[in-house]
Amino acid sequence: MSFWIPALFALFVWWFSTGAILWVVKSADRAGMAARRRAVLWGLPVLALGFGGVWASLHDASVFGAYAGFLAALAIWGWIELAFLTGVITGPNDHALPSDVPEWERFIRAWGTLAYHEMLLVAVLIAMFLIDWHLAATNSFATWTFAVLFFARLSAKLNLFFGVPKINIDFLPNALAHLPSHFRHRPLNWLFPVSITALSFAVACWLERLYAASEPGDVAGFSLLTAITALALFEHWMMVLKVPDERLWRWMIPTDAPTKHRPNTDAIPTAKIKGGHHGF
Repeated sequence: MSFWIPALFALFVWWFSTGAILWVVKSADRAGMAARRRAVLWGLPVLALGFGGVWASLHDASVFGAYAGFLAALAIWGWIELAFLTGVITGPNDHALPSDVPEWERFIRAWGTLAYHEMLLVAVLIAMFLIDWHLAATNSFATWTFAVLFFARLSAKLNLFFGVPKINIDFLPNALAHLPSHFRHRPLNWLFPVSITALSFAVACWLERLYAASEPGDVAGFSLLTAITALALFEHWMMVLKVPDERLWRWMIPTDAPTKHRPNTDAIPTAKIKGGHHGF
């Protein structure tokens, strides 16, 4: 089986699903919080299909099983991202970061902006690993897909916190307008080379497993994992390279309605922010 068919499939699904989520989020964003909640509720069947797909693919080592597990993990991940971007499942802190706060407090406040979202992701990932282990799954591609997405997103968030040259907030919804104040512009941070090295190593590991695979299902599964990890690596590089990657999804975003003012990623004066909002 060719590597390129699953790889191109992963590329298309990554591009289209990201654009679809952004379209739903931006459309609901213009109608207020009630519309955001409805969008998350209407997305529950996708979440249910995701969990059902994970369960159905556990012992299916065929090519179909590899694709089913991959898509099931993306469905679960997509619903959780939708819940986060609409502001339904985020964290207890919804205030912008005051200026001149100590670094330890900056971290606590940043954690407070997305604590519930992160805890939900961790809970789902642990549950998927436990199910795989307890049922001795012959197809773990759903779990590994979710794991790649989780650790790559965690790495991206930490890099934004420590500071990167390029921060794209064009698609950030009004519900998360406070989020950019927790980012930091910086030429480079100590974590970025570690992240790039780790993701590159992960791509090499999947390629090694792909090269050693003999069953069509394994070839498809490791091709999908290689592609999605390479895309995560690409997204990290986009934080330091001046490439207009936002054009990949610009056509999906409604532009006929004005958006509210967003804070920039520079420090926000303390006088404009109410104090004491640590997120706990």
